[in-house]
Amino acid sequence: MSESTRQAAPEAAPDEVTAHPVRAAADADLRAGGQDGLPAVERLEVSAYTVPTEGPEADGTLAWNAVRLVAVEAHSGECTGLGWTYAPAVAGAVVRDLLAGQVVGACALDVAGAHQAMCRAVRDAGRAGLVGHALSAVDIALWDLKARLLRLPLLHLIGAVREEVPVYGSGGFTTYHDTQLAGQVGGWVHGQGIGRVKIEIGESWGRNPHRDLRRVRHAREAIGPNADLYVAAGGAYSRKQAIRVGRAMAVEAVGLFEEPVPSEDVDGLREVRDALDCDVTAGAHGHDLASFARLADAQAVDCLQIDATRCGGVTEWLRAAALAQGHGLEVSALRSPHAHAHLGACTPNLRHLEWFHDHVRVEALLFDGTLDPHGGVLRPSSGGGPGHGMRLRHSDAQRYRVA
Repeated sequence: MSESTRQAAPEAAPDEVTAHPVRAAADADLRAGGQDGLPAVERLEVSAYTVPTEGPEADGTLAWNAVRLVAVEAHSGECTGLGWTYAPAVAGAVVRDLLAGQVVGACALDVAGAHQAMCRAVRDAGRAGLVGHALSAVDIALWDLKARLLRLPLLHLIGAVREEVPVYGSGGFTTYHDTQLAGQVGGWVHGQGIGRVKIEIGESWGRNPHRDLRRVRHAREAIGPNADLYVAAGGAYSRKQAIRVGRAMAVEAVGLFEEPVPSEDVDGLREVRDALDCDVTAGAHGHDLASFARLADAQAVDCLQIDATRCGGVTEWLRAAALAQGHGLEVSALRSPHAHAHLGACTPNLRHLEWFHDHVRVEALLFDGTLDPHGGVLRPSSGGGPGHGMRLRHSDAQRYRVA
């Protein structure tokens, strides 16, 4: 917001942005909230949390010891919509400084207009990275708010095509010793009846392929011959190295190879895909429709991955899924399973969503409304309430709050 707008707005807490006067006639149609009885977005509240992991964790190209989440709550009357993204606290500053001014005061039912306004507002800041995370959190909050105002579950607001959403257990970090790995993947398959699991490989930027292959064998032994086994390399390998590793994994019936090379290397992904029998997938870091179109147009993947908490929220997820369907591709949701459960139920070409260990744990710690994956599926309509069914549990979350 401009300095003059800040002075004109009612005084608010540091983490809260309230309604302000219309700043430009060109945006008047997006500021129609409150007119003709339509609800307006009255304020946004932003908070950030850091939750330590259970121990050191890593994939092929990154290591971490905490999970960082930024939450956005959009208010209209007595209704509150919740959105979130997994990003550092500075993403919350992006919401306050760049995005809130495009949303507060707008009609709460016109999410598409708010999304467009936010995308235009970040032109100079750039859509990818932290900005994309922040925009995604606001968009998810606005969709949740709209559904709550209309007293509809989100899947019925969008339009459901299925009642059950398939999931796969995901974790198997490269820092895990063999007992941890076997316990986790075996627990999903034999304990919870989730018939698909994914582990991380590509340790230390692909410098230890022998251990990668040994861990794949160990995971297969733990889950048995009938469960699906997937791997993710985080873009750690070179093209030919990825092909060699992929061919060696074939004996363990690995069905899906995620990011064998960096997602930006579209030609490399297509080369690996053409050389291997297993499916190749990527798209986890896609931040707009054009980034997904590049993968689809190049025939670089067998299944397109989309993350609503990165790509632009519910709005961009639905567009990317439709784009994939037009290319004859299925889609798979990455990270944050509770942000994707209702979307998965509304996506005809969905393959599955990721039941990612870290985010499952954090969402259970911070939110009410979490779902049960027993049997390998989520049932987002089981809660029966409006929106996506998630609520920030402020009292429990406070101990992890950093901003």
